[in-house]
Amino acid sequence: MINFGIIGTNWITQQFVEAAQTSGLYQLTGVYSRHQDTAAKFSQKNGGAQTYTDLDTFFSKGQFATVYIASPNSLHFEQAQKAIQAGKNIIVEKPAFENQGQMERIQELLKQHPELHYFEAARNIHTPNFHAIEKQLKQMPVVQGANFTYMKYSSRYDQVLQGQEPNVFSLKFAGGALQDLGVYPLYDAIALFGMPDEFNYFPEFIQTGVDGKGVAILQYGEFNVTLNFGKTTNSYMSSEIYGLKDTIEIDDAGELAEVNYFDSEGQKTKLSQPVTENVMLPEVRDFARVLNEPGNIQNQTDYLRWLNLSVQVNKMLFNLRQSGKIVFYDERDN
Repeated sequence: MINFGIIGTNWITQQFVEAAQTSGLYQLTGVYSRHQDTAAKFSQKNGGAQTYTDLDTFFSKGQFATVYIASPNSLHFEQAQKAIQAGKNIIVEKPAFENQGQMERIQELLKQHPELHYFEAARNIHTPNFHAIEKQLKQMPVVQGANFTYMKYSSRYDQVLQGQEPNVFSLKFAGGALQDLGVYPLYDAIALFGMPDEFNYFPEFIQTGVDGKGVAILQYGEFNVTLNFGKTTNSYMSSEIYGLKDTIEIDDAGELAEVNYFDSEGQKTKLSQPVTENVMLPEVRDFARVLNEPGNIQNQTDYLRWLNLSVQVNKMLFNLRQSGKIVFYDERDN
């Protein structure tokens, strides 16, 4: 059983905790929040884990070996750094860190603590439906690009329209469409096609200074991959990967709930499995098998692949931000 603690008590943390408990592989033993009433409420809902309002005490006294970090984006690095220094494995919600400097520092700490593991919770690439896409793509002799769309209206945008600045739409907390939703199709693109040769990001800014939505173009020699994402409206456009006469169709680049293959004659084959369980279950199971059997060769191979993907996605997120001239508050003096 993997004892774990959590930082952050929002909906995505609740979903992760439910997935971890459903898997039967984890036990929640520590809850950190800045506010005791918030921590207590979350703990009572999820089995009565010990609560903490001081981060250092959480890491030094908490009875857990792994921590799941789902705080605002701008806090991930400091908390992950403290976790590794305290001897904890870390699972960090995407996007893991703001820039390559932070990622390099985490890599340095991991080298100093080779017994520890770092995972970025990129749930889409762990799903059976993503693996079905990977398998079909390998059978396509010609690839002529892709369009990946993930655009969902955020309820927090209502607050922006009322003149407020919630964390997910704030430069202070490393928010915006690229960071919060663009990371999904970016993970898809890099996991399937690798790092692009060239790239551009065309953001559409809102009144808080972040990108509310945007389009990124990744250039891969003979083809392009277009990423279309946003938090200020909804899109019902399918995502597609283009072969010569054949095409992989995906409902959207974040959920991957339905995947179909159309052959050269237009005949449709369903590739996806129905999503009937918590969407985070595949990733929590993957993380658990590495943590429980770190010496297994396949687990080591998978872990290094996920780590490399996280590094690459971190680099590309930063490069796309630079392309779109997006600078977070804590970077303005650097």
